[in-house]
Amino acid sequence: MFLHIGGEYVVPIKNIIAIMDLETTTLSKDTKEFLKIAEEEGFIKGISNDIPKSFIITEIDKKSKIYLSPISSVTLQKRAGFINGISNCLKHRNL
Repeated sequence: MFLHIGGEYVVPIKNIIAIMDLETTTLSKDTKEFLKIAEEEGFIKGISNDIPKSFIITEIDKKSKIYLSPISSVTLQKRAGFINGISNCLKHRNL
């Protein structure tokens, strides 16, 4: 299953490590430093010209990528939960 994270971007749910709120997590000095280093090393991808509200940490083929999303972390987490719920229903029904 895939999660639409904004713009024209979708990521496989199985590759998502974390969905974080940008405003609250960047209050931490450690998170600011983490994002600064990730940007310097080219791991961050902005997906929209809109102001980012969240960031999604992913790992694909042992390579990390952080997406800045204009969609709130709460909305993304609800979408991910909804998609997982559908997936679980389909598994139980053998569809």
